[in-house]
Amino acid sequence: MGTLQVIEQLEKVLAFNNLLTSLSKHSDSAQFAQGVGPVSLIGGEFDGDRKIDDLKLLYRTYAEESFSSGCIQGEKLTALSQLRNIFGLGKREAENIMLDVTTRVYRRRLSRAFSGGDLDAAPSKAAFLQNLCEELHFDPNMASKIHEEIYRQKLQQFVEDGELSEEEVASLQRYRVLLCIHHETIDAAHADICGRLFEKVVKDAIASGVEGYDAEVRNSVRKASKGLRLTTDAAMAIASKAVRRVFMTYIQRSKGAGNRIEAARELKKMIAFNALVVTELISDIKGEPAAPAEPIDVDSKQIDEEDEWESLQTLRKTHPSKELEAKLTKPAQTEITLKDDLSERDRAEIYRTYLLFCITGEVTTVPFGAQITTKKDNSEFLLLNQLGRILGMTGKEIVEVHRNFAEQAFMKQAEVILADGQLTKARIEQLNEVQKQVGLPAEYAQKVIKNITTTKMSAAIETAVSQGRIGIQQVRELKEANIDLDSMISERLRESLFRKTVEEIFSSGTGVFNEAEVYEKIPSDLSIDADKAKGVVKELAKTRLSNSLVQAVALLRQRNRDGVISSLNDMLACDMAVPAEPLSWSSPEELADLYCIYLKSIPKPEKLTRLQYLLGISDSTAAILRDTAERGALPIGDEEEECVF
Repeated sequence: MGTLQVIEQLEKVLAFNNLLTSLSKHSDSAQFAQGVGPVSLIGGEFDGDRKIDDLKLLYRTYAEESFSSGCIQGEKLTALSQLRNIFGLGKREAENIMLDVTTRVYRRRLSRAFSGGDLDAAPSKAAFLQNLCEELHFDPNMASKIHEEIYRQKLQQFVEDGELSEEEVASLQRYRVLLCIHHETIDAAHADICGRLFEKVVKDAIASGVEGYDAEVRNSVRKASKGLRLTTDAAMAIASKAVRRVFMTYIQRSKGAGNRIEAARELKKMIAFNALVVTELISDIKGEPAAPAEPIDVDSKQIDEEDEWESLQTLRKTHPSKELEAKLTKPAQTEITLKDDLSERDRAEIYRTYLLFCITGEVTTVPFGAQITTKKDNSEFLLLNQLGRILGMTGKEIVEVHRNFAEQAFMKQAEVILADGQLTKARIEQLNEVQKQVGLPAEYAQKVIKNITTTKMSAAIETAVSQGRIGIQQVRELKEANIDLDSMISERLRESLFRKTVEEIFSSGTGVFNEAEVYEKIPSDLSIDADKAKGVVKELAKTRLSNSLVQAVALLRQRNRDGVISSLNDMLACDMAVPAEPLSWSSPEELADLYCIYLKSIPKPEKLTRLQYLLGISDSTAAILRDTAERGALPIGDEEEECVF
């Protein structure tokens, strides 16, 4: 059956469907047979995967015939909608068929308009294309995609020979204007299609290596860069990506090297690759002779800062003299760097690896296992300068690496000179000489010296504290000398020193307890928690109070008058810290003897009264003892005690 016959049969189906629809809406429809209404094949023998494809083919055929005149009428759209319902097609299935059909029709109409001159003659290309979409009921966004696809196909066809001629460029410009393609879309197409071709050329050029980048390779790069009509930025972006990938390969090899010498050799290969291949590649992409290397982009503040660090021997060597510069090849490129591919820490570590290589030289193993260190000249430091540029390091970052290196070198020798922490005039002269050798500025050298002496002093102070050779008075003297004891003495030792100081107060025999001194000033001097310090004081006072009584009685029995008075004073000091209840003792006579001895020391009345309370001596007994003392019946001298009881 031919297409015309298929269309005739489908028209009959549609006509029959319209009659049934009319009958279903008739005023006497209730008198008709039940089920009279629009036709549907859903649920019938065509409601299956194999048969549904036949229905889709019929639907497509009718849709194509509807566009036979180049556009579609409204009644045809209605008929297609009815046919979709009759066939039981899903909305998406029908839309996909219509999209395919309208796309083909749009392409045909567009091709005729393009080749026939209608599009050229149109006053407004955009209005012409919009009208075409409306006639076909075609989505303008889909039309834009078709325009882009046409442009891409044409561009792909033109660049098959590796370049775009002037005629081809003009033809592409005509396509862009007539099809109203945005500049962004054009740039993206060129970056994609031309970029892929250019990327292959760049990769081939890079793969040729240091020795293979000859005139033929350079010509191919120049031809591709100019012939593919890529913008300089686009071409550089492609080259940058390829070059940085190679740079990172060298970096990975350097990191995985077995020793420092091998790691430096890989970095040296990367420096040579940058100077001999990448520099020429960039020159060829731009179509210009290789320009002198631009200085690292730092502000005036950074430049001034670098000048301040010119004393660093290793940094000064990275700036070549005129004689050395004349011997070296032309400067390497600095546009493609690894600044965004490596962290600041990684870049500094890589730079430091090569700096160490520049200083120590290369070790060569000769027969019988002997090793010879090859002396390096200043040209190695110039390569170090180029490495810093490849890594994308700023002047400030480079200075910091050299400063750290010089500081570490100075520190190693200073630690030997200051092994015991003593800083003498002779040692200061030695340190000044070392400082000049490494070129470390005096300010940083002094910090290193201070750090070493402070560390040694810290160890000595901790030892003295733990051995009891430093007390609170010495701590105050050191603080007055601006020595940061908090960092030198651990908190544990400071707390231990506080406990020891309080114990000394409670065993001093003076009977004095200064709350402000113990609760505030001493904790402040030792930088310990005041509340925690109070807890320590109360704990010691309670323990020492009862111990002092025991000790006083023991000294009484030994007839040690001064020792008894000291112990009773300690008991009173503890009572001042933590007021106590009267103490109990098995022998009241001994308590009275203690009171008598303390009475003869002529104490302050308030102390004597408090001692009477603590010893549990009644007022009447105390009065008898005082009267006896006033009559001179109690001995006062150092002779053997005669107790009243």
